[in-house]
Amino acid sequence: MNSYWHESVTSTEVERDSLNSDLDLDIAIVGAGYSGLWTAYYVKKLKPDARVAVIESNNVGFGASGRNGGWCSGFLPMTLSEIEKQHNRQAAIEMYSQSFATIDEIEKTLNSEKIDCDFHRGGTIHGATNAVQRSRVVEEVEELHSYGFSEDDSRLLTLEESQARINISGLFAASYTPHCATIHPKKLVLGLAKVVERMGVKIYENSRVTEINPRIIKLKNTTVRADVVVRATEGFTSLIKRHRRTLAPLYSYMVATEPLTKSQREEISWHNRETYHDARNMIIYVQITHDGRIAFGGRGAPYHFGSRVKPSYDNHDEIHQRIISSMHEVFPVTKDLEVTHRWGGPLGVPRDWQPSVNYDQRSGLASLGGYVGDGVAATNLAARTLAHLMVGDDHPLTTLPWVNHPSRKWEV
Repeated sequence: MNSYWHESVTSTEVERDSLNSDLDLDIAIVGAGYSGLWTAYYVKKLKPDARVAVIESNNVGFGASGRNGGWCSGFLPMTLSEIEKQHNRQAAIEMYSQSFATIDEIEKTLNSEKIDCDFHRGGTIHGATNAVQRSRVVEEVEELHSYGFSEDDSRLLTLEESQARINISGLFAASYTPHCATIHPKKLVLGLAKVVERMGVKIYENSRVTEINPRIIKLKNTTVRADVVVRATEGFTSLIKRHRRTLAPLYSYMVATEPLTKSQREEISWHNRETYHDARNMIIYVQITHDGRIAFGGRGAPYHFGSRVKPSYDNHDEIHQRIISSMHEVFPVTKDLEVTHRWGGPLGVPRDWQPSVNYDQRSGLASLGGYVGDGVAATNLAARTLAHLMVGDDHPLTTLPWVNHPSRKWEV
């Protein structure tokens, strides 16, 4: 895997112990990505004396937390109307309000904990390159406004406004929202790991969990007992016994270019590091990195039967070439740039495409995930929600509609 995020981290990664003996804990968390680490962080904030450990099968940020597109977005994979159909109008509004506010919470925490992950709040531009896409962009803005959100949350741009932000030729329409920031994913997950370790959380790496049961985690030669067991495994959930069909591991792929020259940067007028996507059927997501590279991702890879996850799937020549072609189409200037990095990895996708935060006090089982690729910010909100559920303090977050949301398992 030739990931720009992994190769551009200059600090030396910490060597952590593997779990080689039985363990008794208050809270055991499986997975050292954003979900697991944010959960550890907020639990320790609420209960500083809690015995908390994170158990990771590879190393910190090995999964999507170290490979994603670097979008810290307040938007969710389910729409406001979809939430309203299952719950009610106010629940939908509260879910999105809290999700938008999560960007503020993350920025505040990064500053207070001194985590440098190239965070920059430039917002997002959603573009349309034909009439069909234009209707999708307009409908998205109109739906937000119909639920009481304002132009401060999302608005249509004039052609002059959109070109001033990012000069993309041939746009039929574009919208802008401030509820998104760019980050360096690997720097964030490594920084968060250091913070929770300072708080007294032990992280075990290269310790593969094979089975999760009420208050018991099993590894090959080791058993962990805990009052609460948290599954935070996202795209690798299918590797755990009895969870093969819980979340489908759908693959997403990215490329990164060499840095743009000053004249190339001027040509596309991309000065505030807005993220960009358009309304085509093959989802694309783009950011310009802190050092001036275009990081361009796309989804559309085939599902691997039986929810298989393998290192060989992290690269896909055909999909990567389609992504590069899309990048050349959106940003013709990139035809003159070398593609220096190509990588990919699995997302965790529930059958109804709705993430959830689950806690059963009786069994001590908890989980969070199913973000469908929109997890950088959602993991923070999910972790805060779960931490309050576990301490039982009746916090308003515990009434959000994703709490104990049931998703049917996939069939194959």
